[in-house]
Amino acid sequence: MGEILWIMLFVMAFISCNAFPDLSGVHWVNGTWMGSTTLPCTYTLSEGFTLQTLSWSMERDSSTSTVFRRDDSGDHIFLSRFRGRVSVPKHSPGDASLLIENLEIPDSGRYTCQVIWRSGNNSSMTKETTTTVKVLKVPASKPTVRAGERGLAVPAGSSASLTCEASGSPPLRYRWFRGGPGEAPRLLRSQPELAWGSLRPSDAGTYFCEAEGRVGAAQRSDAVELVVTGAAPAAPRALPYALPAALAAALAAAAALGALLAARLRRRRDEPLYEVAFHSSTDVTGLGTDVKAPVKGLRKETNAKSETSNDTSIMKDSSHGSISVGKNHEYENLMSAMELEYEMEKPE
Repeated sequence: MGEILWIMLFVMAFISCNAFPDLSGVHWVNGTWMGSTTLPCTYTLSEGFTLQTLSWSMERDSSTSTVFRRDDSGDHIFLSRFRGRVSVPKHSPGDASLLIENLEIPDSGRYTCQVIWRSGNNSSMTKETTTTVKVLKVPASKPTVRAGERGLAVPAGSSASLTCEASGSPPLRYRWFRGGPGEAPRLLRSQPELAWGSLRPSDAGTYFCEAEGRVGAAQRSDAVELVVTGAAPAAPRALPYALPAALAAALAAAAALGALLAARLRRRRDEPLYEVAFHSSTDVTGLGTDVKAPVKGLRKETNAKSETSNDTSIMKDSSHGSISVGKNHEYENLMSAMELEYEMEKPE
């Protein structure tokens, strides 16, 4: 009798150590309405045993229904209201946990994880673990503010962001405000994130956010102070490359203006033209060498624009006409010769 007892104890110890381990899980889970939760169910693999069936069932109002089942034919969801909302890991041996998304109030109940293994001699072993789920409508928690990578002291011209984070029954609504103590808060944005593409010194100030769920009042975060430090390094500008072209254009314009002014000055200083006019039909070639052409005098003409005077001499013959000659070297030589001849023929 004693030998049989020792044999039985040895077999039980062998089975507990090498055959089928117990499942592990938790006894109670609080779920958030419209949120998601995981019901833990894990086990260790044992040599000589393969998974035959894994199932999750739900007990509510004294009735039990199979929610999920996995066998050789694949995964199956038996309750239509859970379709698209429950899943079990496929590629994690030893993990049979049930994930429930978009929790609803009727999801509250007792959930049982059952695992069946088959041994090499076609025997099977079954283990179960039960977890109670309570789905609650949870108001939004007090939100926290998370700064971006640069923190709360950011150089001017840089990008920055502040993110409002809270928990509670989704969907949660977020709002951002600006205003310190003694100031009226000013609504900035109705989004979880407050971002700046390029900070300006005027963006420095006190900021806080609010989070509000479907139930409960809105919750306000602690205020944070955003500091805008010295200007960030400016990007290279194209001005140095455009400067030579601008200088060249300015120099060209100045040269053109100078040429125009010089042309005008030359035009003002041009000597007047002198014309030869005949007041009779007598050909000037008909003048004899013995005809005296008395000098009537010099006529001075003044140009009002250039204030330059020019002398004009007219040689006149009462019968043959008059001649006006331009002021030049030949004219001066002719005038000198005529004056000399006039002085020589002047009576004593």
